[in-house]
Amino acid sequence: MKKHNCENCKRRAKYDNNPKSLGGRFWRWHINWCPGWKRYIKSLSENEKIHIKHKYQLK
Repeated sequence: MKKHNCENCKRRAKYDNNPKSLGGRFWRWHINWCPGWKRYIKSLSENEKIHIKHKYQLK
């Protein structure tokens, strides 16, 4: 299985540092349809999924 780069994504770091920045807002919009992000989420354990969903206010 291919390793996901989502944990080290520079755009994700921008969101984490400043969610209201242009780069941060772009990343948040991007994850709504990104197939790589969806595969990354599926690869996580249930506890990690819950943490990510809470952190980024995902459904």
